Amino acid sequence: MSENTLNITEIFYSIQGEALEVGLPTVFIRLTGCPLRCGYCDTTYAFKGNNPMTIDQIIEKVREFPTHQVCVTGGEPLAQKNVHLLLNDLVKNKYQVSLETSGSIDISEVNHAVSIVMDVKTPSSGEEHQNLISNLQYIKSSDQIKFVIGDMDDFRWTEEFIQNKSLEGNILISPVFGQVDLRDLADWLMQSKIKARLQVQLHKIIWGDEPGR
Repeated sequence: MSENTLNITEIFYSIQGEALEVGLPTVFIRLTGCPLRCGYCDTTYAFKGNNPMTIDQIIEKVREFPTHQVCVTGGEPLAQKNVHLLLNDLVKNKYQVSLETSGSIDISEVNHAVSIVMDVKTPSSGEEHQNLISNLQYIKSSDQIKFVIGDMDDFRWTEEFIQNKSLEGNILISPVFGQVDLRDLADWLMQSKIKARLQVQLHKIIWGDEPGR
């Protein structure tokens, strides 16, 4: 693959369903491939594929949609090194860019104008051992740290992680879709001393578990 090419699963226009940008019309650029295999993954269709696009082609596609909000996601977008060139070009073209990453790959080289939404993998994901703890030192005030909760054990683990690492800022708590009762998770959070924001996947409430939404 050439220096200015990325393997793309899909580019689509939707409503941002998660994070602090929730509710905003957004263009999503979903890159192909991921080194992780989380048990609750809802984008397994992005694990494989062969649809190379140049960065110019990607930017041209993004320009078709009436928004300046862009989310680069996956799979794991940082698994493709050329993603940094794409992020830089999006910023240069005055887009408001967010990057969704699993937290298993170094984020230190991500353009500082990009808002990073980084997962910390909980035990029920089966990929807790993949958390790259050194990434926490690169989290900016505009970035977000997300914990996906599959059960009460995950929540207790998350509480301990946040306290032990003295995490502050934009911390998001999200249920595994269809697995955790949202009312239960709300109760756990309200009874906890951690400072975090409960979030739901708005796009799934609107469209269900439909790819490209």
